[in-house]
Amino acid sequence: MSIINSTPDSFSDGGNYDINHLTEKALKEIEDGADIIDIGGESTRPGALPISIDEEINRTIPLIQNIRKYNKNIPISLDTTKYEVAFEAIKYNINILNDISGLTNDIRLGQLARDHNLEYIIMHKKGTPKDMQINPTYNNLLQEIYDFFSNQINLANQLKIKKIYLDVGIGFGKNFEHNIELLKNLDYFYKLGYPLLLGISRKSFIGKILNIPEPKNRDVATALIHSLLLDKNIEIIRVHNAKIHSELRTIYEYLSN
Repeated sequence: MSIINSTPDSFSDGGNYDINHLTEKALKEIEDGADIIDIGGESTRPGALPISIDEEINRTIPLIQNIRKYNKNIPISLDTTKYEVAFEAIKYNINILNDISGLTNDIRLGQLARDHNLEYIIMHKKGTPKDMQINPTYNNLLQEIYDFFSNQINLANQLKIKKIYLDVGIGFGKNFEHNIELLKNLDYFYKLGYPLLLGISRKSFIGKILNIPEPKNRDVATALIHSLLLDKNIEIIRVHNAKIHSELRTIYEYLSN
């Protein structure tokens, strides 16, 4: 899953959110091996402030329209917690809703997924992007996230959502130690019986491990971590650089056959 941020303040690549530039970037990511394009219009970096519904629609819908002009079949995921944004996006054949609130912000998102046969990503986070990294604490990290997923899976099943993925939310209300503990214990969540999505690309814990302050310089390290997790039961990896991960997949397929 390749990340295309239509935001001026993304932690990793914000700044140039001209629609033509982003369309070209999305098409290049597809050419480089992306299986899914994930469109987001509201930054969720630590400290980010929320934006209005209209602003998020203006950032995302024209971009989805543009991508669909050139590629009608690539699965498109919309990264949003807002029903109104998702409602507009379904007109252009999106396939997945990526909800960082994990069905806690607006139950209508789940109903929309059910009614339009969309897949759904339930992510765990603690707090909001504005405050989530201000001393996040847990009594039992793994069990608290497990219990959250269990509750939200029950809700998704009640809503009759077609297919769900679980995202432990690396960096979302977790400190460095929490992130490492989660990556070491992804198998803790296998017994829930749902496929996992992992989003570690360019995140600050990687910069801390290797002293790489600039997020754009963390792609190789991101791929190295993914290479160490190839035996984990992860169905989707969410990345900023499709090419390097497509190469990793090709090498893995050669060596594992």
